[in-house]
Amino acid sequence: MRPGEGKRKGENVAVAQCPASCGELIQGWILGSEKLVSCPVEWYSTVEVTSGSPLTDERPLSRAMVERLLLHWQYPAHMSQDIRIDVQSTIPVAKGMASSTADIAATAIATAQYLGHQLDESTLAQLCVSLEPTDSTVFRQLTLFDHNDASTQIACEAQPQLDLLVLESPETLLTADYHRTPRQSGLLAGAPALKRAWEKVQEACISQNPYRMGEAATLSAIASQLLLPKPDFDSLLALVEECDLYGVNVAHSGSVVGLMLDRKRHDVDYIKWMLTQKKLTLHWPEQHLLRMVTGGVELQ
Repeated sequence: MRPGEGKRKGENVAVAQCPASCGELIQGWILGSEKLVSCPVEWYSTVEVTSGSPLTDERPLSRAMVERLLLHWQYPAHMSQDIRIDVQSTIPVAKGMASSTADIAATAIATAQYLGHQLDESTLAQLCVSLEPTDSTVFRQLTLFDHNDASTQIACEAQPQLDLLVLESPETLLTADYHRTPRQSGLLAGAPALKRAWEKVQEACISQNPYRMGEAATLSAIASQLLLPKPDFDSLLALVEECDLYGVNVAHSGSVVGLMLDRKRHDVDYIKWMLTQKKLTLHWPEQHLLRMVTGGVELQ
């Protein structure tokens, strides 16, 4: 049963949904600290909040978010034990697809609605980073975001339309583990490329140019090779050139890769065949064609 179905009449039920991210469009040293712009795609975490005793298999961070909100609005802490959270997600975990951000952001918005409150995006972002590094999928617009402390939130114009052939690897990496690795020198080495990449993201939105967005993402993906290298990366870049794709984007703290394209213009079956020919399917055995969507948490 989907969240929200089968509820009793008059029962207080709140349901919210937040998209996944296919890695990041860009991530690195920008404007004086590490920042990112997420790449929201059409997989979702859907969270239902109702009254009731907590489920045995609930996600710990979602419970932590409920407790954070009760504190935020000065409710007694024991109220948490009468709030049930049901998370249904289609997002792979620990691949760099922002599953955790989607869970806690959707939990926050559903819990706020359940308690009769509203949360603006900026407060939502602050609450999320208080629990863990957060993706900018919590914002409706593409946003340059300081994922560690939410101090920077610079929104772009409307994003150009594009699709992603998401390449999923069996490799997993917890974001928190990545953040514990020493990477300052690699970040600083990539700073000039990331300055250009951020300029290109803004240009891509102003001019509605998916090729410009692809250039931005590819610059950031190349810089990321110093920090978290993807296997056979040169073969990926060659495929982008050969098929005249917009570009390639990566999870800068995960294993997923996105080939940026237009499903009407590009021959997706041919691209998949090329991935096999180049033996790239050894690293990324699963491929998913997804639309890039607008971000933000929506009440259902």
